[in-house]
Amino acid sequence: MKLQHPFRTALIATLGVGVGILLIQSVASLSTILLYVGTALFLSLGLDPLVSWLERRGLPRWAALLTTFFALLAVFAGIILMIVPIIVTQVSQLVAQIQKLIESAVNLEWDPVETVRTWLNDVFPALDVEKVFQYISDWYATLDITKIGGAAGETILGIGAGIVAGFTGALIVLILTIYFTASTPSLKAAVYQLVPASKRARFIDLSEQITASVGYYVAGQVTLGVINGILSAIFLSIIGAPFPAVLAVVAFFFSLIPLVGTLTGSAIIVLTCLIPGLGSPLTALVALIWYAVYMQVEAYLLSPRIMNRAVSVPGAVVVIAALAGGSLLGLLGALIAIPVAASILIIYRQVIIPRQNEL
Repeated sequence: MKLQHPFRTALIATLGVGVGILLIQSVASLSTILLYVGTALFLSLGLDPLVSWLERRGLPRWAALLTTFFALLAVFAGIILMIVPIIVTQVSQLVAQIQKLIESAVNLEWDPVETVRTWLNDVFPALDVEKVFQYISDWYATLDITKIGGAAGETILGIGAGIVAGFTGALIVLILTIYFTASTPSLKAAVYQLVPASKRARFIDLSEQITASVGYYVAGQVTLGVINGILSAIFLSIIGAPFPAVLAVVAFFFSLIPLVGTLTGSAIIVLTCLIPGLGSPLTALVALIWYAVYMQVEAYLLSPRIMNRAVSVPGAVVVIAALAGGSLLGLLGALIAIPVAASILIIYRQVIIPRQNEL
């Protein structure tokens, strides 16, 4: 095939590739902002069923929105007020304990090396403790303390910056969620106007089904999280687990992640119960048995009853969608994977299959 204008064709192709690369770089640069917007849209669709439910009970939309926002802000503030004081208290106790140990070592009241040596001899009588200490001493002599100190300082700064960024991101998502929830009808109307009038009714019907599916899914997942959080707070308080309020919040948040969330949160709680001086192996064992039973009850009783109305997705599709979403978009991808799969199935069943049957 002979090109009539090779220079122009090459120029247009080069410009097209350049524009594509520019778009990809722009998306990569805006990934954090897009993550905030996507999370806020997802949460706003989850709050919309609650606003609609309040409207059906006779409240005007502005009152339903205010009630929903007040409840959301109360939950957000409650979690912060619950976690922050406990963390500050525990860090203060840790610093005080470290200070006591340092003062004891300086005053020669406590020799940490001798304490460790004695503990190793008692627990591992067949171990050659002197060789172990000689190996540690030789290894320590090869270390560059300056580099280690710098790396430790960078790690601490990174953790602090991550905590600040996390709180800032949560605040941004909260503000965007409030805005999107308040303007959901106008946003939907603006999108519907982009569709030709001849196909608008069908598009509106499918869009309402998809948004309702997402909303019910979010509401169902939050319900499962609330159940797990409340039961965890009661149970962990009964068995005397450390920080039951914080661990209950951990159980709530991890329950929002499909498939592996409850398992991961339960593992963290059980490991926390093993911390020396705070928990005990017996407490951890009781917690392990409790969460093993609870996960079965959630999988076979609670989740089918609560989520049946939200999404109707085969089990294999749920697993594949959650794994694919988590690989592509991390936590947000895992959260939105199942409602996205449900939306695709709605389009498949109500658009593609009827068209194929008409051919």
